[in-house]
Amino acid sequence: MKHGYWTIIFEDKMIIKKTGEFTPTEPAGYKVEDGVNWDDAKWNNIHAIQFTDDGVDNDQVEYKDTSPNGVYDAAVLGDFRSQFINAFDAAHLAKLQEDWDNDQLELPEDLGPDDIPPEETQEEKIARLGPRPTSYTS
Repeated sequence: MKHGYWTIIFEDKMIIKKTGEFTPTEPAGYKVEDGVNWDDAKWNNIHAIQFTDDGVDNDQVEYKDTSPNGVYDAAVLGDFRSQFINAFDAAHLAKLQEDWDNDQLELPEDLGPDDIPPEETQEEKIARLGPRPTSYTS
């Protein structure tokens, strides 16, 4: 089995990215419930897909049965980007937004129990972190 820039594991409903800001040794993966028709009959015998998207037809499909690995055929399996990459991008954007929303100023160490913690304004947060992410495209 080759190792692509993208790995899809059907049993786990997992989409893993190993390209761009991620690497094969430090990938990002999301269990994606929405945005992928995991129950489509064309996936019934597929365990995993290793997809490189490098213009060479060497993307591989690993089957559940004893069939040898096959080539990802978009004519049969559909466009990889619209089925998986777009779903990853939506999940990753949600994570980036959640991280931004949850990133709060660290409280000063000398804050006493009766002190009121400082509140960061939206403008201060944007100055510190940049604007809240509104899009992500692989």
